[in-house]
Amino acid sequence: MHPAMFYSCHGAAKQVTGSCHLVRCGDRQVLIDCGMFQGSREEEQANAEPFGFDPGQIDALLLTHAHLDHVGRVPRLIREGFRGQILATSATRDLARIVLLDAARLQEEDAARAERSSRRRNEAVQPPLFTLDDAFHALERFSDPVNYGDTVSVVPGISAQFLDAGHILGSASILLQLQDGGQARSILFSGDLGSPGRPILRDPTPAPPADFVVMESTYGDRDHRPLPDSVDELYEAVNSTLKRGGNVIIPTFALERAQEVLYYLHQGMRQQRIPSRTPVFLDSPMAISATETFRRHPECFDEDFMAVLRDEDPFTMPNLRFSHDSVDSMAINRIEGGAIIMAGSGMCNGGRIRHHLRHNLWREKSSVVFVGYAAEGTLARRIVNGARRVQIFGEDIAVNATIWTINGFSAHAGRDELLAWLGQHPRRGVFLVHGEYERGMQALENTLHDKGFSVRLPGKHEPILLD
Repeated sequence: MHPAMFYSCHGAAKQVTGSCHLVRCGDRQVLIDCGMFQGSREEEQANAEPFGFDPGQIDALLLTHAHLDHVGRVPRLIREGFRGQILATSATRDLARIVLLDAARLQEEDAARAERSSRRRNEAVQPPLFTLDDAFHALERFSDPVNYGDTVSVVPGISAQFLDAGHILGSASILLQLQDGGQARSILFSGDLGSPGRPILRDPTPAPPADFVVMESTYGDRDHRPLPDSVDELYEAVNSTLKRGGNVIIPTFALERAQEVLYYLHQGMRQQRIPSRTPVFLDSPMAISATETFRRHPECFDEDFMAVLRDEDPFTMPNLRFSHDSVDSMAINRIEGGAIIMAGSGMCNGGRIRHHLRHNLWREKSSVVFVGYAAEGTLARRIVNGARRVQIFGEDIAVNATIWTINGFSAHAGRDELLAWLGQHPRRGVFLVHGEYERGMQALENTLHDKGFSVRLPGKHEPILLD
């Protein structure tokens, strides 16, 4: 007799963003992540489409980490009927508060602008995906935080263990143990996996034995450059740009990447590898808040970084300036050269980075340094792919600045690191998600097939029997 246990993917199915996974065990249903789709206009429109399940029937939500593409639809989930508890690590809970409140504010601002435009055209008004009130309701559903390594009962028949994923502060892989009658299965969700040997966080915990593994495949087709080489290239980008009198523009993800780049700029100035009096602007309220949150969660740091913390604050430098409000941000745009400007968002589809690109992309003396993943359809990807002109705020901007792409700073594991994480444990099946279908996902599928694994690429909303 088959156990009544099913898995289905409702986001990041043959695509990178929108992670959302459902496990049904008997009459119980548990959700892993509920993220926002990001990238092209078409992908973002999917955020308003039906979930593919009834939110009111979900018993619990478990979060792997606080990136928007893993938590961004949680307020909408609650607005549409979810009443269960949300389980996450302490750091994920703290960062989710920052991310969701910031996203709600942007949703409301974008909706207000769209409403004014719609009324002028006599078109129907589109409401925001969720509001600040929805975000606060979501935060109220978080239970007591879960510690790495602890096994917690989620609902009758389902227990969970959170394992360090080394991706961002508080990130976790989640191992579910399922019991239905006399049948038992286990399913491991990788979440987003970090790259070992990073300066701040611990290495990812290797995948334990599990019948099934739901595994990210962002870089399933390639490895990253060695980190020391990437740091050298960052310093080269900074020095060459400052020497010719330009600005260094770094589109920055607020969680983890901003803090890691700050750390390396701090080290570079301390070691006199870049000019120590260079003004550095962190123009991202969310990144500023996240940096403060980092200081409150030493339980996530590796031993070497803890030793650094005892002697100094590795996120500061002599001329570091935080830009909290839009007035401060606009003032930065009057600087024509000699500064390092870090701003969100990392994919350049929103946030203050667009203003800095508008003022610097056309300057031959300036540089734009990409240190993270750029999804298809984003402004960042168009620039990385060599576009000579781009549209920013409806204005045609020439791309004359020097463009640097330094992928060694990625918070995602490369191909060999993914394979090492999975290990050689026998599996009933490996499900690949969270990757570009024709790149990382298919390449990793072929590699795993060659290694003898049973591999599947789930379709969106496709129920899969855990047999």
